Amino acid sequence: MPLTILVVDDDLGTRLSVSDYLELSGYSVITANDGQEALVMVDDHHPDLIVTDIVMPRMNGYELVRRVRKQSVFRLLPVILLTARTKTQERILGYQSGCDLYLPKPFELQELAAAICNLLERSQIIQSEYSFFHKDKLGISALTKTVDAHNSLSTQIQKSHLHLSLTHREQEVLELLTHGLSNAEMGHQLHLSPRTVEKYVSSLLRKSSTSNRAELVRFAIKRGLVE
Repeated sequence: MPLTILVVDDDLGTRLSVSDYLELSGYSVITANDGQEALVMVDDHHPDLIVTDIVMPRMNGYELVRRVRKQSVFRLLPVILLTARTKTQERILGYQSGCDLYLPKPFELQELAAAICNLLERSQIIQSEYSFFHKDKLGISALTKTVDAHNSLSTQIQKSHLHLSLTHREQEVLELLTHGLSNAEMGHQLHLSPRTVEKYVSSLLRKSSTSNRAELVRFAIKRGLVE
């Protein structure tokens, strides 16, 4: 069964060219005109990856990604932002909203397809490991339970070591980060400035040896560091 990709862009030409190319590459493609329509399609179709523009009517790409990330079932859903905006601050906003890759327009369809293939492969591996972890945790036989106990102990040791290295405030930021909140939103809840929140996020990235927020969230979920 082919993997499903949601393509979101208010420009018909871009939407058609991307969807046609991806269908020829073997994917099942669904499309949306804007973020609001895309949000409904995410709930209805549970796509394996989203490719979305940023500047769109009704709901832009930043807000779409934030809304998607607030749902626990879609925390690991790969997202690629496509946009003509190339300023550093705008790219930062894209990553802060929860995207996995920021691809500036104009782009080559082959490059987009390669990026999609890479993200989907990583996503499948992560989801497989996550599913395997939970199956081990449940267990269905005495042998499995014994193995689970060993794995659980190792996981708890790793978890406790990381928890010991996290401050109380870092743990609070980590919890809010998994809900897809922006620096400003986290700062509002924790009574901190966005710049201070960013310092805590940078510290978490360093301590977890992850390179971006999406990887940090996956790291925290996989190790049971967040609810």
